Amino acid sequence: MPDDARNLDPDRARTAPPGDLVSGGHLVAEALKAEGVDVVYTLCGGHIIDIYDGCADEGIDVVDVRHEQAAAHAADAHARITGRPGCAVVTAGPGTTDAVTGVANALRAESPMLLIGGQGARGQHKMGSLQDLPHVEMMTPITKFAATVPDTTRVADMVSMAFRESFHGAPGPSFLEIPRDVLDATVPRGTARIPRAGHYRASTRSAGDPEAVEKLADLLVRSERPAVLLGSQVWTTRGTDAAVDLVRALNLPAYMNGAGRGTLPPGDPHHFQLSRRHAFARADLIVIVGTPFDFRMGYGKRLSPAATVVQIDLDYRTVGRNRDVDLGIVGDAGLVLAAAAQAASGRVDAGGGAGRRKEWLEELRAAEEAAVTKRLPLLRSDAAPIHPYRLVSEINEFLTEDSLFIGDGGDIVTFSGQVVQPKAPGHWMDPGPLGTLGVGVPFVMAAKKARPRTEVVALFGDGAFSLTGWDFETLVRFGLPFVGIVGNNSSMNQIRYGQRAKYGAARERLGNTLGDVPYDAFARMLGGHGEEVRDPAQIRPALERARQSGKPSLVNVWIDPDVYAPGTVNQTMYK
Repeated sequence: MPDDARNLDPDRARTAPPGDLVSGGHLVAEALKAEGVDVVYTLCGGHIIDIYDGCADEGIDVVDVRHEQAAAHAADAHARITGRPGCAVVTAGPGTTDAVTGVANALRAESPMLLIGGQGARGQHKMGSLQDLPHVEMMTPITKFAATVPDTTRVADMVSMAFRESFHGAPGPSFLEIPRDVLDATVPRGTARIPRAGHYRASTRSAGDPEAVEKLADLLVRSERPAVLLGSQVWTTRGTDAAVDLVRALNLPAYMNGAGRGTLPPGDPHHFQLSRRHAFARADLIVIVGTPFDFRMGYGKRLSPAATVVQIDLDYRTVGRNRDVDLGIVGDAGLVLAAAAQAASGRVDAGGGAGRRKEWLEELRAAEEAAVTKRLPLLRSDAAPIHPYRLVSEINEFLTEDSLFIGDGGDIVTFSGQVVQPKAPGHWMDPGPLGTLGVGVPFVMAAKKARPRTEVVALFGDGAFSLTGWDFETLVRFGLPFVGIVGNNSSMNQIRYGQRAKYGAARERLGNTLGDVPYDAFARMLGGHGEEVRDPAQIRPALERARQSGKPSLVNVWIDPDVYAPGTVNQTMYK
């Protein structure tokens, strides 16, 4: 999209047809505006340009990227950061199929977004029009709602319908296919169903079954060795304050994963990170909040069979899946935890459980300190090539109270998950359970658009950066500075480890070895800041220079290709 169109004066005359006629593209923009969408991510195509025209009139920013996957990832990230739905607009055929990965990632990450895809005119249905594909059929398995808009009068109505579905239960993506003639046609405004902002979607927040909440409160008060895992839904529901109040009031050790990281700040006496396996093996009560029993949880098998297990989730289908639970509560994490704290408030002294937990927390803290001590030599290693633990340790110390950390990669991000500790809620982003590589640059894009004053620090594996790295130019073009670090080992190292483990050293390099790419030069070529680091003592100075540059940046750090994260080594698929 040309600069003069992207930067239109919002006060200029509207370009919608005169009188009381309105086009489909303008109805899309009005419906997006009603939902609070202030930016759409897109790659242009002839099927969808009337939406751009509508966005210009409604004051909605149009950010044009270089690949539709990036547009979908950015819409996903926008939703995670703001709590409002993200939106990507792509053309028909390959435009829509290119966005499939981003939509699928949003589904597994429970991220509310709307993908709008173009389609040929209705009169050309099944005639082989340009870029004609069965988009709805392809999108149905990976969305909460997928449909074709049949008529221009229904455009805004179906956009609002898609948003309703995105927020039902655990949030997720929706898809609308809009034929070209539906978008381009004009209809009398009075014939169009145009839902009013704030009047077409009810709150879906639930505090859970009151009897179950009472039982949870009783369990929390009476347990001697409780452990709580705060998952992504704590952030999704903006339940951070309720979670913090609960663990502090009842003296509970809390572990965090996914977007739940940062719920408690580092150094908080209830913040634990490295002793989770120990806690789950010894606890008499384990409360899992907003996290499924998927591969990250060993499908529930890592929890002590002797423990009482409670699971709280927005989606009833998640509760008890893969593992039986003693108590399941379907509801909004923040509301459920707040209600449990209220119910327990008059019983803490009577039960005496919180007062008896001093030794339990000390036991877990000792396990944490032992884990840190064990790896301390690697965190401070002066080896060259640079040890990944040294790199992620330097990044952790570099983060400020306001730094938002984004991880995009395999082995290197597995290292970071054990060391990097965000200092505030909503300051950690990773792909989520789909494990999609390539989210980093579009996540940065959405983060800086949504929070322009927040520092964004992104760690990439060299393989992950390569997937959507050309949109680094989009960051330069839109003036979106960030501090980027590439942990460069010229390998897809997580897969390389698996091949070595299964097939031996002779075949460990088959299909997973990359070129020695100077990503710092790539950044400079595109107008950003870039530099190379081979000496571990130079990591922090390079990060500081990237911060001061005020540009999109890449610090290309050459790391040791022959060491692997414990999480990589322990993956069951390689056993």
